[in-house]
Amino acid sequence: MSTLTEVAPGYRADRTLPLRVELVRQLTRRRTLVMGALLAVLPLVLLIAFAVGGDPGARNGQVTLMDTATASGANFAAVNLFVSAGFLLVVPVALFCGDTVASEANWSSLRYLLAAPVPRARLLWSKLVVALGLSLAAMLLLPLVALAAGTAAYGWGPLEIPTGGALDTSTAAQRLVVAVAYIFVSQLVTAGLAFWLSTRTDAPLGAVGGAVGLTIVGNVLDAVTALGHWRDFLPAHWQFAWADAVQPRPEWSGMIQGAAVSVAYALVLFALAFRGFSRKDIVS
Repeated sequence: MSTLTEVAPGYRADRTLPLRVELVRQLTRRRTLVMGALLAVLPLVLLIAFAVGGDPGARNGQVTLMDTATASGANFAAVNLFVSAGFLLVVPVALFCGDTVASEANWSSLRYLLAAPVPRARLLWSKLVVALGLSLAAMLLLPLVALAAGTAAYGWGPLEIPTGGALDTSTAAQRLVVAVAYIFVSQLVTAGLAFWLSTRTDAPLGAVGGAVGLTIVGNVLDAVTALGHWRDFLPAHWQFAWADAVQPRPEWSGMIQGAAVSVAYALVLFALAFRGFSRKDIVS
């Protein structure tokens, strides 16, 4: 006895929940607008801090990237990346990837999306692509605003390197693009963790907070020098490897190792998310 599956005329699973629909839904949410505003305001806060505190100078005879913040717009953008890469840029990644599925479950709208019918893999894929796209947009927004604000305040010029020398404006722009690209790749592990937690809970704050909390734990463990070479397996150990890109002769080995570690963890976590969600009973 054969079983026939009724399919509505014109129905195509690969056209359900288009990316543009999901993108519009996420862009218009308040948390997206608030996060964008916070990232855009941070460079302005730093500008005020440098104006109030005066021109930063070398301390104890040592010049750091922070000491060159007011040298040019490119330096100011690099400093913004430096102060935000360790934690601030973790937050939008965890927010966009951790809130995306869990919020639907929290609103009791997830089962209606699947009853549309949107295939589970298609739903997760659409939400993951949009979440990663918004995360990348957040990472681009910060240095772009910083570059514009820094150029207006300190002028357009080469990127002065603390260890000596400078990168011309064209090279500096290219290296900053490489730095942002690496920061995005290094944060894929946080994205994977947040997305996996988002498929396991109905509480968006639990998924976001869990991802941020475990990222902080990774930073703490990286500070434990007694772990020795075991720290090489921690994504946090490589989070500032992008600084090697803004040197006269860029060093790629650290960024390659950091990217490999982050991508490996992320692929496992994304796979767990898809596998678990495909078997999960959706009751909300």
